[in-house]
Amino acid sequence: MTTSKTLALALLAGLAAATAANAQTAPAPKAKGDIVLNVRATGVLPEAGDPILTAAGAATGLRAEVKDDYKPTIGLSYFLSDKVAIEVIAGTTQHTVKAVGGATNVEVHKTWVLPPVVSVQYHPFPAAKFSPYVGAGLNYMLFYGDKDLNGFKVKLDDGFGYALQLGADVPLSERYNLNIDVKKVWFETDASINGGALKSKVKLDPVVASVGVGYRF
Repeated sequence: MTTSKTLALALLAGLAAATAANAQTAPAPKAKGDIVLNVRATGVLPEAGDPILTAAGAATGLRAEVKDDYKPTIGLSYFLSDKVAIEVIAGTTQHTVKAVGGATNVEVHKTWVLPPVVSVQYHPFPAAKFSPYVGAGLNYMLFYGDKDLNGFKVKLDDGFGYALQLGADVPLSERYNLNIDVKKVWFETDASINGGALKSKVKLDPVVASVGVGYRF
C-alpha cells in the first residue's frame, strides 16, 4: 500500500471516530463573515517519477523521484456567505530529489518548497454536525534553500499550478472543530541538471493531506 493511500485511510478512520464521538455536539452554523483558523499536520506526497533525459532528449534510463515530507501548516478561511468561503494555506516542506534507475539510486538535490494555495470552497451543509466541503484554486511553487548533493547541480523552476480540494469539519465545541482536508495539486517544473547536460520535466502533482483543529472567530 502506498504512503498516500495509508495516510488517506488513517484520515478517514480519524474522521469516522470523531464523527461518532461528537454525534451529540450542537454546532453553531457556519455563517457569512466567519473567520476560521485551521492548524494542521500535513503530509505533502509528490507523485514524481519522470524520465531524466540528455540535453538532446535521449533517454538515460534514469527517472527523477521526490521524497514525501510532513510539516505543520495553517489555513485561514473567510466566509463570503454561509456556503462559500475563500481559504489561504501557508506552510513549507523540504524534499529530497533522487535519480533512480537500474543500479542507480542517488540523492542529487534537497530543497525547501513554499507552496501557498488560494482556493474557493463550497460548504453545502453549513449547519450540519458533519460539514463537508469541496474547493478549487491556484497554487504557486517557490523553491528556496536549495542544496546540491553528490556532485550534481540542479535548478528547479518556480511556477503556478492548480488544485482541487475535499474536506470536512466536525465540531468539537462551539468554537473548535476537527478539520480533515485533502488537496490534489497539479504542478510541473523544469529541472536542469549540471548546467543543462541533463534535464527533466518533473510532474510533482502532490497529494496534500492534512488533519488538524480549527478555531472560528
